[in-house]
Amino acid sequence: MHCPYCQNADTKVVDTRISDDGFSIRRRRVCQVCHKRFTTVESTMLLVRKRSGNVEPFDRRKVVSGVRKACQGRPINEDDLRKLGQRVEEDLRSRGLAEIASDDVGKAILPPLRDLDEVAYLRFASVYQNFESIDDFQKAIDELRAERLQAAGAQGADTHEAGKDDTETEAAAAVTKEVKGRR
Repeated sequence: MHCPYCQNADTKVVDTRISDDGFSIRRRRVCQVCHKRFTTVESTMLLVRKRSGNVEPFDRRKVVSGVRKACQGRPINEDDLRKLGQRVEEDLRSRGLAEIASDDVGKAILPPLRDLDEVAYLRFASVYQNFESIDDFQKAIDELRAERLQAAGAQGADTHEAGKDDTETEAAAAVTKEVKGRR
C-alpha cells in the first residue's frame, strides 16, 4: 500500500478491525518513511448483472428504496428497512458469488419482506412478479395463508383462526384497493 502523503510503498499495518456489518476491514497504517498515519478500508465487491447486461456494484440503498415504496402507509420505520436491507445483502453474500443477477436480488427481498409486513410483501410481489389479475393476488394471499397455517400447526397452536382476521383483512383490503386503483 502506497502512502498517500509521500507515495512510498513501505507502510506497516498498526491496527485492524472488522466493520460492524462484517463486510469490510478497516486497517490503520503508518508510513515507514514519513511516519504519517492513514486508514484503508478493504471490502469484497458484490456485483449485480442487470437485465440489460450492465454490471454495477450492489447497493443496499437501492434495495431499501425499492422496498420503501411498497411500505408506504404501513407501520414500518427506517430501522426496519435498514435491517431488511442488511438481511438481503447477507443472504446474497452468503451465496459466495462475486456476481448475481438482478432477479436474484428481488427474490432475496421477498422472504424478509414477508416476515416484516404481509401487505408490503403483496405490493412488492405484485410488481416484481408482474401480477396481471386479481387471481394472481388471490394465489399469493392463499400461499400466505397456507404458510401461516403450516407455521401454526408446527407450533401446535390452534390460534390461527383467531389471529388471522386483522392481518388478512388488512391485506385483502390493500390488495383490493391496489387492483381497483389500476383500473
